Amino acid sequence: MAKAKQLEELKAKIIEDKVTPELAEQAAQLVFGDGSPDAEIVFIGEAPGKNEDLKGVPFVGAAGKFLDEMLDSANLQRKDVYITNIVKYRPPNNRDPEPDEKAAFWPYLLKQIAIIKPKIIATLGRHSGQVFLPDLRISADHGQPKRIHVTMDGKEESIIILPLYHPAAALYNGGLRQTLLEDFQSVPKLLGVSN
Repeated sequence: MAKAKQLEELKAKIIEDKVTPELAEQAAQLVFGDGSPDAEIVFIGEAPGKNEDLKGVPFVGAAGKFLDEMLDSANLQRKDVYITNIVKYRPPNNRDPEPDEKAAFWPYLLKQIAIIKPKIIATLGRHSGQVFLPDLRISADHGQPKRIHVTMDGKEESIIILPLYHPAAALYNGGLRQTLLEDFQSVPKLLGVSN
């Protein structure tokens, strides 16, 4: 379980390095990630919300329930994928993470990805999508995979980014629910898995 141990060490390093101390101070705990360290797909949201902060697990509220439903629609389970956020502490009042907060966590997120070595990164929402694809327009680019090059652990890696709407968007806009479910159907194809 070398990967699981490396992830635990990275989690401890974030705390030790006092990343975003003002966020850490007002959050209940660090919400690092959940799922399989051997996952072929990593889902990345923007930051934990209230439920996530309390439980220490990403995507456990209403948006998380919809994410589980989408996983199910693609014949995937939470235990087979890895779910995390860019920012690993809950911002006060669920505000959007600030650019400097995202920048502070970026090297740790890259390290997390380098440990897991997924085939695909599915970004959930505009904030996480734009970290990888700065020109992303979620309304135009959702569901369209893009191959990018990222330097991780000193090596340039090629990785597929699949920008998706945030599951919470479907809770506020029922019309996006079907869009998200349809976009999600490309996941097994991208992984080379047939339904």
